[in-house]
Amino acid sequence: MPFVAPYLDYHAFAPELVLIATFVAVLVADLIGERNKPLLGTIAGLGLLGSMVPVLTLAVADEPVRAMFGGGYVVDNFALTLKALFIIGGYVVILLSTNYIAEGDFWEGEYYLMLLASILGMTMMASSRDLVLIFVALELLSIPAYMLATWRKRDPKSNEAGLKYYLMGVFATAIMLYGMSLIFGVTGQTGLAAIAASPAIAGTAPVITLGVVFVIAGFGFKVSAVPFHTWAPDTYEGAPTPVTAFLSVASKAGGFVALTSLCLVGFATQEEVWQPLFWVLAALSMTVGNLLALRQTNIVRMLAYSSVAQGGYMLAPLAVAGHSIDGRRESIGALVVYLLVYGAMNLGAFAIVIAVARKTRSGEISSYGGLFQYAPGLTVVMTVFVFALAGIPPLGGWFAKFVIFKALVNPGTSAGYALAIVVGVNSVIALFYYARIAQQMWMQPVPDEDRTPIRVPPSLVGALGICCLVTLVLGVLPGLVGEIGDLAELASGR
Repeated sequence: MPFVAPYLDYHAFAPELVLIATFVAVLVADLIGERNKPLLGTIAGLGLLGSMVPVLTLAVADEPVRAMFGGGYVVDNFALTLKALFIIGGYVVILLSTNYIAEGDFWEGEYYLMLLASILGMTMMASSRDLVLIFVALELLSIPAYMLATWRKRDPKSNEAGLKYYLMGVFATAIMLYGMSLIFGVTGQTGLAAIAASPAIAGTAPVITLGVVFVIAGFGFKVSAVPFHTWAPDTYEGAPTPVTAFLSVASKAGGFVALTSLCLVGFATQEEVWQPLFWVLAALSMTVGNLLALRQTNIVRMLAYSSVAQGGYMLAPLAVAGHSIDGRRESIGALVVYLLVYGAMNLGAFAIVIAVARKTRSGEISSYGGLFQYAPGLTVVMTVFVFALAGIPPLGGWFAKFVIFKALVNPGTSAGYALAIVVGVNSVIALFYYARIAQQMWMQPVPDEDRTPIRVPPSLVGALGICCLVTLVLGVLPGLVGEIGDLAELASGR
């Protein structure tokens, strides 16, 4: 039988090709000589911006869905929206990293290479509709992230962070891969559309249920859902702060993309299995994350538990996504909207943490006392971010919470109403620890009476400007992000 080369749409694959070319450019520049070190971040950033060009051209093209490799790799509006989030989020992380990495005792070239490789894995994840491709994309985004978490190699906390993240990640990957093998063993298929069409998947065989549960448990680690969240606080605290920001937004979003594709395409007929599981994971993540965040005195650990709780909000729409086609569409839109808004406000909060730590050399919340007296601009912007995370209008977070409520209530089920109540109660709980940061900055005295102004590097100013602008615009003009969510329809690749 003659070999037939797989169909490859170079336009659809252009964002990944640009990222690969950027990876090679950074590698070559790093190998040429030491004088190119200051240019590495610039090359990586320009490459990421360049990869946005084909994303935009694909978004306005006449062909809404492009499928390759027998439907295993699909470029649709859902994939393009998430690719844009990963790329822009990666660019903001590079802005956060420029001075942090250059001023520390770090290997700059390898840092940007690992960051680009992980972003490449995320963009692949957004289009993957095949179990093998999802696994490859997951490993491509995860393995560099393990190394980035331990980048401060002379810091015992960073070494501990990377080791915990790696060991827990390998364990979770093994569970997920075992679940995938069970699904493949029963259906004989790896493509998500083919799995959904298989007569075997439509049954209620215990092996199918076990496979679905194992796959969701494996990705539960990636999105730091309770009880798979135990790695997050120590890893977030020990990793370099730009890496922590990257893990809390882009890496988490990658896990949600995979969960959405798997459950709403491949396991669409198994909603009686994954809907109750998502309900429990969402309720636990919101409640446990917020209650533990209340007890934290370190702002990075507080944001880590906040990230766990925010992951619970994002899981909530998936708990009611299987009731109807309209419910599925609305749940996908709510998740995409929340990911976009969360990315802006959380990256912005970590940018402030990096800026303040340049002066205080501390991550304690008490070190933010009297911040308004010597850094009024940073105080105002941080107030915007923390109250956006709490969901206070007219900041972007309120609309993200609103679409979650809407997705939960519209199906008219008791499970949806109950989870909406859990979301509401937890939103009130979260306001307490977010307001505590604002209270420290505005009302408390400066701890050491040192009112020396904080020097904020231009790259950090750029990151803060992007995040603050997006947070404000999406809150004042919610229809803009709402339209993006409505457009993010998930194609099966059939």
